[in-house]
Amino acid sequence: MAVTTELLDCPAPAKLNLFLHVTGRRPDGYHLLQTAFRLLDWGDRLGFRLRADGRIRRVTEVPGVPPEDDLVVRAAHALRDWAGERRGVDILIDKHLPMGGGLGGGSSDAATTLLALNRLWGLHASRDALEALALPLGADVPFFVFGRSAFAEGVGERLTPLELPPRWYVVVAPGVSVPTAAIFGAKELTRNTKPIKIADFAMSATRNDLERVARARYPQIAAAIDWLGAIAPARMTGSGACLFSEFESERQARDVAGQCPAPWRAWAVRGLDRHPLFDWAG
Repeated sequence: MAVTTELLDCPAPAKLNLFLHVTGRRPDGYHLLQTAFRLLDWGDRLGFRLRADGRIRRVTEVPGVPPEDDLVVRAAHALRDWAGERRGVDILIDKHLPMGGGLGGGSSDAATTLLALNRLWGLHASRDALEALALPLGADVPFFVFGRSAFAEGVGERLTPLELPPRWYVVVAPGVSVPTAAIFGAKELTRNTKPIKIADFAMSATRNDLERVARARYPQIAAAIDWLGAIAPARMTGSGACLFSEFESERQARDVAGQCPAPWRAWAVRGLDRHPLFDWAG
């Protein structure tokens, strides 16, 4: 039976890839990347309630994602097995981020699960330990555990803190869901972009190597980038489908988001320097 406890309510923020270069491919098929991650003050919310019977149970339906395949459930099992924990948890998921949008929703949910259960179960696991558990779950999950704006290399696990100025962003969802594997597996994908140094990072000198493939395969993405790009420099985040532009003020961002044509959706969101649960890793 479940232990009667209060629900631990936690945010799972979205991320943007301010750029994304594919610099090579390992023999095992994983792509080598360089990217700049930025957290956003917007995302999903998860709730956690302690169980005494050892069950890990997702109590919310997520369309198209059976519980056994959900990164949230897998993250909970990975942490419990690593720690030898005998208690369980009920997990509630309040989805706000569009699925298949390149905003890191599933990865962020998994990282929030690791951080929240580290606290709920009183494990005191270090950030390094949680990042090691995060990597097998997905290339973006360690970043959300790392919890700061970061320059990432390797398959996304080599993270260096990145100082970024305060910014607002307009994020546009063009109404399609993009399977990451299909974009990375495309024959026409550029996989030999020359690596850059952190000091060389600038929006004007970088790009998203996946964008050309996504634009060709999804006309909605191309049309949305062209619309937003006519107002301010725009690019896709991750493997898509969402895209974004950067603004210095909230007013600018909200004005542009308000002009978004239907049936696309747009949000004006603020960049974060640190994950709201940053201090929950030892």
